[in-house]
Formats: sequence, structure tokens, C-alpha cells
Amino acid sequence: MGRLCESLPVILLLFALLLLHQSLSQGFEESESNRLVNEEVEVNNAPELHCSRERSRAAWQIIQDYLTPFVERERYEIPKNCRLHPDNDLYRDQEQHKIHVDVFEWKCGYCKKSFNDEKFLDKHFSTRHYNLLNTTDTKCLADLCGALHCDFVLSSKKPKSKCNPAAVAKNRHLCESVANSCFPVSQGPSASRLHEHFLRQFCDAHTCTGKDKPFPRGGKKKSGVFYLAISILTLMLLPLFYLLVFLYQREKRSGTQELRRIRKTGKKPKPS
Repeated sequence: MGRLCESLPVILLLFALLLLHQSLSQGFEESESNRLVNEEVEVNNAPELHCSRERSRAAWQIIQDYLTPFVERERYEIPKNCRLHPDNDLYRDQEQHKIHVDVFEWKCGYCKKSFNDEKFLDKHFSTRHYNLLNTTDTKCLADLCGALHCDFVLSSKKPKSKCNPAAVAKNRHLCESVANSCFPVSQGPSASRLHEHFLRQFCDAHTCTGKDKPFPRGGKKKSGVFYLAISILTLMLLPLFYLLVFLYQREKRSGTQELRRIRKTGKKPKPS
């Protein structure tokens, strides 16, 4: 019981540090929100864009995961008139100017300001760097979300809504038109193989039967997510490990000192 009381201050100190960290994180998030509100007040002439940044980012990630590896394997160059081309993504330049320093830090590649969440950096782009967007042409990658199954990726954990045959037919037509413009079969064997791949990978799933699922041919391996989870778990358990080592060493020293006292007390004095 006495040793537990001795260890109690250490445990209370660690608990206090954890509460302080949470408080500082919340305060930082509130300061970020206030700063972004001030930016909105200062910059009120930004044009209104009818293009979802989140869905554009989802569409781009789907392309990178489920199409780009096959395009690179064929060494095929996507034509600029293809709506999947990077130049036809309104937010591509801004997305490339995101610097992900660590889990809780994002940095603007234009002005080097730091943010603790990607959503705050997105808001910063919309208010401070909107002038860097090329809005002269209509090139919103989110417009292809119907063909690329963005809702399947973004809402995979939500219950499925009832199938709408008209919407499915529209998305299938859009999907096939993208395949024809990006991978015309007249351009050679590589384009022909990619045309077939695109139809199987994306277009076949546009049906109400439910038999075909999106991305049946797989895509890029997402090993980075696994390693990120392991890193976060390690950082969370490391302080606990050091605490246990500290308590063990303290217990060991206390036991050794007590044993020495017992031995010293048990020794009989030598006769003079």
C-alpha cells in the first residue's frame, strides 16, 4: 500500500499532462477557427465555385488507386482532352501544395502557414489562394463522381439507398463516354486494353442487379495506412511502457534496500 502511495504522484502527473495536451489541442483548434473567420472577413470577394473539393479529392484518389497503376504498367499517356487528365482537375495545383508534416500538422506550400487539420488548410486555400485557381474552363473532377463511384468510397459504411435505374443509366453512359475519350481503341493495343479495363473496373458496376461491385480488378496496395496506424499505436503505448519500467525499477531498488537492512539487522556483533 505504501509503494502504491509513492507511485500515485507520478500517475497523477501523467494524467495531468494528458489533460493539458487535450486542452491545448482544443484551444489551438479554436484559434485556427477564429483565424479562418478573420480571413473570411478580410477576403470577401472570392468567387463562388460550384465544385466540391472533397468529392474532387475522392475522385482523384480513386483514379490513383484503381486506374493509374494499370496506366503506368501500359506506359500509356492520357490525352489532355480526357477528363481524367491532371490538368482537368480544378484543385490539383492546390492539392499538390499541401505539405503533410505529421498527423496533427498540415502546411500551406504557398505561404508556409501551419494548420492542425486538413479541413482548416482547405478553408485557407478557399479564402487566401482562390486567385491561383484557373476558373476560366469548366473542369471539375467531382462531376465524374457518378462514373467513378465516389459515393461507394465516401459512404461505404452507410446503408445503401434504393437503386434508381435512371441515375444508374446516366452514370453508366458517363462512364462509357470517359472510356471512349480517354482510351480510344483506335490508338493501339495499350489503349484498347485500358479501354476494356476501364469498362470492367468502373462501368460494369453501374447496374441495379447488385451482382457487380466497383473495382473488381483491385488497385494500389494501401500499406501506408497500416504503418500509420502502427506508428500511432506505438506512440500511445510508449509512455505506458516507460511508466511500467520506472515503477519496476523503483520496486526493485526498494526491495534491494529493504533486503540490505534485514541482513544488516540480522548480523550478530562480534565478541570483543
